[in-house]
Amino acid sequence: MADKDFFSESALTTILVVSDIQRSKDFYTSVLGANVFREYGGDSVVLSFLNNWVLLVTPGGPTEDKPDVHFETPQNINSISHSFTIRVIDCQEAYKVLKRKGAKFITPPVSRGLETRCFFRDPDGHLFEISEYRSSN
Repeated sequence: MADKDFFSESALTTILVVSDIQRSKDFYTSVLGANVFREYGGDSVVLSFLNNWVLLVTPGGPTEDKPDVHFETPQNINSISHSFTIRVIDCQEAYKVLKRKGAKFITPPVSRGLETRCFFRDPDGHLFEISEYRSSN
């Protein structure tokens, strides 16, 4: 198999560590519209969301294949090592819809030149941005 073909049949999954699997599943399905693909023993849920996979897992310690790794929820929600951006056609409208469904926003949408964006968090503090980019034409 050529190097360029190595990932041709692959998919990327984002793993999010959550404190309450049911609460998070409800948030992702009810607020964001994700679909449950599969559930594993009450401690993980695979979601299909915007043509991507999101795996919600509960905290856990090392395993034989990751002997020094601990899966933990965000310890300080104001210190971010990763976040998600959802590009939308209309940020104001997306804000209204998500807020009505229960998303807790940090601020209302803010326009910055050609972009309007705002941020919200999931129940464990994982950061999401909704962003509308307008061309200058």
